Amino acid sequence: MKVKPIIIVNGEPNSIFLEIFLKSLKFKNYKSPVILISSLELLKIYMKKLNFKKKIKLINLNNLKNTKLDNKSINVIDVKINLNKNLNKITSKSNFFIKKTFDFGLQALNNLKSNKLINGPISKKNFLDKEYPGITEYIAQKTKIKKFAMLIYNKKLSVCPLTTHIPIKKVASFINKKNLDEKVRLINNFYIKNRKIKPRIGVLGLNPHCESTDKFNEDDKILKPAIKSLKEKGFKISGPFSADTMFLKKNRVKFDVIIGMYHDQVLTPIKTLFEYDAINITLGLNFIRISPDHGPNEKMIGKNKSNPLSLIRALEFLDKH
Repeated sequence: MKVKPIIIVNGEPNSIFLEIFLKSLKFKNYKSPVILISSLELLKIYMKKLNFKKKIKLINLNNLKNTKLDNKSINVIDVKINLNKNLNKITSKSNFFIKKTFDFGLQALNNLKSNKLINGPISKKNFLDKEYPGITEYIAQKTKIKKFAMLIYNKKLSVCPLTTHIPIKKVASFINKKNLDEKVRLINNFYIKNRKIKPRIGVLGLNPHCESTDKFNEDDKILKPAIKSLKEKGFKISGPFSADTMFLKKNRVKFDVIIGMYHDQVLTPIKTLFEYDAINITLGLNFIRISPDHGPNEKMIGKNKSNPLSLIRALEFLDKH
């Protein structure tokens, strides 16, 4: 069977992404052809800075079906950018470039009948401009997907926030049986398809120690009955558990995935445990979308000190699928 290409969208041009991209190519040879959607001029600047020598092969987006692809060269779909205006700091001036790289990426998936997409980091503040909570929601809307989940994946332990990039004061209003049910089913399907197992899922409570001084306790009134219902349907799920002790070694080893009620409740401990050895996978799409688990890191641009491990793990994961 022909190996499907991995499409890589650059994302924010004022970021460490091209540095870690070139470092990830040095790390190993991948079976899947890799296509980078970025500025050719910007790529050449980074190759010169890092003394990275490899041929570049320009690819025509509209003629992908007739293009022979391999990784002997860096396959590039060029997206023009005004480097004089866009290489100072992260601003909304990069938005047209970012949008175009995403549009080209989705078109390339369709043209090649591929299911593998990686995107570099973006600045939510500048690119999304409060229209979407995060890139997960941006891509879901672009692909007309209603049910989706953010999975921060590591072979040993993964996490999924029930709510993503929303203010803490709004979190409680999004905690309901339907939302939990959707996330659990997406996680379960992903693990069955990709790991051939039914995952052991632990659910964290919203309140400290799953207790509340208010009359209404979300952990008792919403989460407990929702978890009970899912367990009765055959899912390997339990909780709610207190978040302050769930990530202790003796507790976390009992689970493949931990679902938290909000972003930092689960992303802080997973990044503390694995640092860059995790990838952000959007579940529910009709393709596999992954992003390295870090941001643009504007302060590290040009220092050649950025760790490429998360992108390497993304490439390795897609190389097997």
